[in-house]
Amino acid sequence: MYGLTECKRVTYLPPDQLDIRPTSVGRGMPNEEVWLVDEHGARLPNGSVGELVIRGSNVMRGYWEKPDQTAHRLKPGPYPGELVLYSGDIFRTDEEGYLYFVARKDDIIKSRGEKVSPKEVENALYGLEGVRDAAVIGVPDPVLGEAIKAFLVLRPGYSYSEREVVRFCLEKLESFMVPKHVSFVAELPTTDTGKIKKTVLE
Repeated sequence: MYGLTECKRVTYLPPDQLDIRPTSVGRGMPNEEVWLVDEHGARLPNGSVGELVIRGSNVMRGYWEKPDQTAHRLKPGPYPGELVLYSGDIFRTDEEGYLYFVARKDDIIKSRGEKVSPKEVENALYGLEGVRDAAVIGVPDPVLGEAIKAFLVLRPGYSYSEREVVRFCLEKLESFMVPKHVSFVAELPTTDTGKIKKTVLE
């Protein structure tokens, strides 16, 4: 399933699809409508990547006494007077409309004119034996716009050079997704709920 505070549950993957689409969060639930839009708000067809928009009675009326934040998230829908929720999450759809989470919109790294999902790079890094934790961010770069930087926590007994990590990534990822910088650290900062806190990484 997939959901967010602003509208509770949004999607559901039926049990008979778990083995067929193990990385999907399913499709929209009854009494709602979901679709993807591009950077200009235009609706995208199945097989695309874009921001998820939700329409339905499960969508919030707004943030309490925060009109600016509300206006950023709730925008005019297809019917007069209606507001729909822009989730801030990037998804891709397959040809049948099943949704696959890509990244938070704010997390997307723009490098070499390409959009890079930190999650996709992190997933590749976890394929390197001995990697316990991985975090990927974008850092300012005068040529690339943003360069990809990876932070790695290695398990005891493992040791890699930056070049070895880059070489491994070149085998798994498109060249524009490969980290330019690799930093080995003892620990990564976490939130109170145990999630890696990327906002303090640099």
